[in-house]
Amino acid sequence: MNQNYSTVAQRSSSAIATNKVLRSTYMLLSLTLLFSGLTAALSMFMNMPPMTYMISVIGGMVIAMFVLPRFANSSAGIGIVFLITGMLGFGLGPILSMYASLPNGGNIITLSLGGTGAIFMGLSAYALATRKDFSFLGGFLMVGFLLVLLAALANIFLQIPAMSLMISAVVIMIMSGFILYDTSRIIHGGETNYVLATIGLYMTIFNIFISLLQILGIMGNDD
Repeated sequence: MNQNYSTVAQRSSSAIATNKVLRSTYMLLSLTLLFSGLTAALSMFMNMPPMTYMISVIGGMVIAMFVLPRFANSSAGIGIVFLITGMLGFGLGPILSMYASLPNGGNIITLSLGGTGAIFMGLSAYALATRKDFSFLGGFLMVGFLLVLLAALANIFLQIPAMSLMISAVVIMIMSGFILYDTSRIIHGGETNYVLATIGLYMTIFNIFISLLQILGIMGNDD
């Protein structure tokens, strides 16, 4: 009897901890997305050069990989998350300015935002509702990410529009998989740090948005 009670208590405690991580992750994610939007608007207002995007992405990735893990368990980690997402948002400014200058640029940006939101909310809701364990996707997603990264680097020199379109589509598929994977890890206790969970989900949203911009931009130019 006591053993059964202890098991139920442990499960209840685990569920409470998981729900706390989920709430904290989505709260911080919402704030960082809003902050990124503000820094992107500031970058557009300042008319930053295109090079800003690459500098911001490289700087943000370096901080996320080598600095954030050291402070993820302290309040400083939250500040670093805002630093990273603010940098990425600021770097996004020149990209948005470029698309906004197109004849249908406003529609491209709006559709990309809407599509990104729909993908994220739909897949997150599915993972939360079904509570399936998507941990098996981890290896496939990492291999796919490395392959698409190599293809993207190659296309810098090749400059093939059809290849750019394919790469963007594959990135969306891989990032969609990461949404399921990361959400599943939180649900099943594989990720208990909401700071790291937030930056992981933010990166997937960022990459999906950029990829949708590229796809819609190429399709718009074809028209």
